[in-house]
Amino acid sequence: MSALARCLPTRADPALATTDLLDLRFRALIPEAQWASLPEAVRRRFSKRLPQGASAVYAGQVVSTRMNWAGWLLAQATRFIGAPLPLSRAAGMASVVSVTEDPQGGGQIWTRLYARPSGFPQMIHSAKRFAGPTGLEEHIGAGIGMSLSVGVDDGALVFRSRGYFFDVCGLRLTLPAWLSPGALSVSHAAMTDDAFRFVLDLRHPLLGLLIRQEAEFRDSVAVKSGL
Repeated sequence: MSALARCLPTRADPALATTDLLDLRFRALIPEAQWASLPEAVRRRFSKRLPQGASAVYAGQVVSTRMNWAGWLLAQATRFIGAPLPLSRAAGMASVVSVTEDPQGGGQIWTRLYARPSGFPQMIHSAKRFAGPTGLEEHIGAGIGMSLSVGVDDGALVFRSRGYFFDVCGLRLTLPAWLSPGALSVSHAAMTDDAFRFVLDLRHPLLGLLIRQEAEFRDSVAVKSGL
């Protein structure tokens, strides 16, 4: 039986109690027992297919951001490819995340907005696509992306980098380990039925913990785009 077939809805599965749970793409990447161990709120968020033109919006704030000198330099250097890493260590700043279906890319567009102590907010765009050797990739711009694995750790859904690549003119080049910024993990853990904790952790084998950001968000209703 295929992984996707094992994910088909059954009456006995409490995670599929609402009509919103129509997206099986994340679920198909995780062993059935691991998926079942997740809190229902997490399963619900990652099983909700958004109609075209709609976005799921989550509002919250950054709890803490730590970075060593190498992490700070890396974050500033990535400004040239869209600044995909936190630029500020400021805590308590407002943040908004929106998720939009991307039919053309075969995945989702994630947009993260982080307020800063001064100036305009930082905005980060990335695209999750259900493709590649692990079944999931994240594209951050300028042709740079990474393969991701998905698993469960202590009740949290965790995305881990499994190699970085560079797409240029349709040709994919795998970045050697010595050019890698380190091992990236992003976790999503339920706090309550309508709130979750987001943790981004980037570690380098020689330079240690480069960046760790923790933020808390609450669910919001889907927003339909339009003029």
